[in-house]
Amino acid sequence: MEVLLLGTGAADGIPNPFCRCATCDDARDRGELRTPTSVLVDGRLLIDPGPEAPRQVSRLGRDLVGLEAVLAGHAHDDHLDPAVLLHRSWVTSAPLGVVGPAPVVEWSRRWLAPEQSVVRFSAVTAGDEFELAGYRVTALAANHEAFGEALCYLVEDADASLLYATDTGLLPESTWQQLAGRRVDLVLLENTFGPRTDKGEHHLHFATFAATVDRLREAGVVDDRTRVVAVHLAHDNPPLAELRVVLGACGAEALADGSVIVL
Repeated sequence: MEVLLLGTGAADGIPNPFCRCATCDDARDRGELRTPTSVLVDGRLLIDPGPEAPRQVSRLGRDLVGLEAVLAGHAHDDHLDPAVLLHRSWVTSAPLGVVGPAPVVEWSRRWLAPEQSVVRFSAVTAGDEFELAGYRVTALAANHEAFGEALCYLVEDADASLLYATDTGLLPESTWQQLAGRRVDLVLLENTFGPRTDKGEHHLHFATFAATVDRLREAGVVDDRTRVVAVHLAHDNPPLAELRVVLGACGAEALADGSVIVL
C-alpha cells in the first residue's frame, strides 16, 4: 500500500496568508506549504478530496487517471470539493465510486447531471463495512460536527492497513469498540490545535492527541511497527522543530505535503 500525503494541513493551511505568527513565518522562511489534509492511496483511492487535492496531485507529478473511488469523511469544504467530479466528467466516462456520510453524497450529486450514472454514490454511516476500490473499509464515528454525520475510516487490503482519523476530537466509545482486536500499519491522526486547549472538543490538541495514541497502543491497534503521523495541522501548532519534539515524545511524527509512505 502506497499512501501519498497530498496535504497535511487544516482548512487554512500553513502558512495562513493573513497571519505572521511564529509558525506561519517559520513555514514561509523554509518555503513549506501545508494544504488541507488529503490522501491518495495506491493511485486509486482519494480520501478527502478538498479544493487543493487535484492541484497537489499535479504538483507532485502524479495524475488521477486510475482513480476508482473517492472517500470523504464529512461535508466541510476543506475535505470535500465536489467540483472535482465535474472536472473529471469533462475528460472521462470511466466508473467512479463516491462514498461518505449522507451530507457528502447529497452535496456531491449536485455537481453531476442525473444521466452521468458512471459515478456511483453510496451513503454510509458509522459501523458500516464495505468494499471500495479493492479495499475493505470500515466507517468509524468521529467526534465532529459537519452538517450532519462525520466519519473516520479504517482502510485495509491483504497486506496493509490505514487508520484515517480526522477531523475528530477524542474518539467515541463506539469507535473504540469497532477497533477492538484490530492492528494497523499507519495512523493518520489529526492534531489541529497543538497546545491550545480552549478551542473546543471537536479537534485534538497535544494532550488529547497523546491520550489517543496511548489508548491505541493499550488496545493493540498501534504497536512498535506502526507509524503515527500527525495531520490536519493548523498554525496553532508551534514551528516545525518544536512540533517534532512534542510529537516524538509520544512516538508520532510530522511529515511534509507530498510525502510518500509505503506499507
